[in-house]
Amino acid sequence: MVTLAVVGAGSRGTSYTRHAVGTGQARVVAVADPLAGRRARFAGAAQYADWRELAALPRQADAVIIATQDAQHAEPAVRFAELGYDILLEKPMAVTEADCRAIVEAAERHGVIFAVCYVLRYTPYTRKLRELLPRIGEVVSVQHLEPVGWWHHAHSYVRGNWRRADESTFMLLAKSGHDLDWLVHVTGRRVRRVSSFGGLHHFRRENRPAGAADRCLDCAAEPGCPYSARRIYLPLAGQDRWPLSVVTDDVSEQGVLEALRTGPYGRCVYACDNDVVDHQVVNLEFEGGLTASFTMTAFTPAAHRQTRIFGTHGSIEGDGERLTLTDFRTGRAETVDTRPQGDATAAGGHGGGDEGLVDAFLAAVRTRDASHVLSSPRESLHSHTVAWAAERSRLDGTVEAVPAE
Repeated sequence: MVTLAVVGAGSRGTSYTRHAVGTGQARVVAVADPLAGRRARFAGAAQYADWRELAALPRQADAVIIATQDAQHAEPAVRFAELGYDILLEKPMAVTEADCRAIVEAAERHGVIFAVCYVLRYTPYTRKLRELLPRIGEVVSVQHLEPVGWWHHAHSYVRGNWRRADESTFMLLAKSGHDLDWLVHVTGRRVRRVSSFGGLHHFRRENRPAGAADRCLDCAAEPGCPYSARRIYLPLAGQDRWPLSVVTDDVSEQGVLEALRTGPYGRCVYACDNDVVDHQVVNLEFEGGLTASFTMTAFTPAAHRQTRIFGTHGSIEGDGERLTLTDFRTGRAETVDTRPQGDATAAGGHGGGDEGLVDAFLAAVRTRDASHVLSSPRESLHSHTVAWAAERSRLDGTVEAVPAE
């Protein structure tokens, strides 16, 4: 059985740990989080308010799950690698290129099993898609859409922890790093050049409805607002799950109302301090000339990613649940159902990706075979460098080369 330490016991850390323990493959022996209520979820584990207390001791577990806030990844990741812990690190690895490189170098230098939580690689849908790809010949181009969802964007990227680039990181790295990494994984090629456009279009003070208040509970415009915090969160009262679990530890109706009255998730989306984009497109040129276009937008239902892949002998269209392959040689279309148990959200396990990732990581730790992990540290670093290049392009109006590793 794999022993685990958990650093950062919020929504993601708890979700990964719950699956690891639920399979009977692991047990938690230590947890570090500044909030006592979060530590209390791990009864029987040694508890630390600061991860540095745990890191000051000889190695206490086989592996560590690091799921702190984005800007707080680098220091613990490097230190726990030095101590010999295998590491499951929430994405992004870090918010600067220098920190990402330091993490990769530490993982390689100390020979630890290392996995970044790019969960889309591990879904049944992705596995089946990769099986089908040889049937469409050489892939020439790809269209890929990330439909973030109107309420999800409001929750995480207007009111929530990822609303500001200076407190977390820019949207493409914080959210769409999944998609850039997935495109690298599916095509099997590295990105060479990118261009990007986008911005913060809607969630701005000038778009505030007439008569709107600073908080949804006080707002005359709230009943007609698609971003009403009352409408998003109150129906979830009594359910200790994402996204409500991020809003408050007291998930009773009164607890939710109090959180909306006093906390960040009850704010008007037109009166927040957010600055990350709500829409962005990225054009990518891969090795060998393959091209892809990627679109991220807030203004959709919260749904699985949607992809079209165009090859010389056929094409594939997918919506995260089904894949339809059209064979140019026969003219026939074939649909394969890959529908996962959960939906595309964190609450639904990202379409089976969360479970697939955790299972692969535990197998790698248990067998000392890193091939169970579907991306090496440097491949994960490449996906990050693509995001930085695309953001430079968006800000500067340039076509950016992606550095070769």
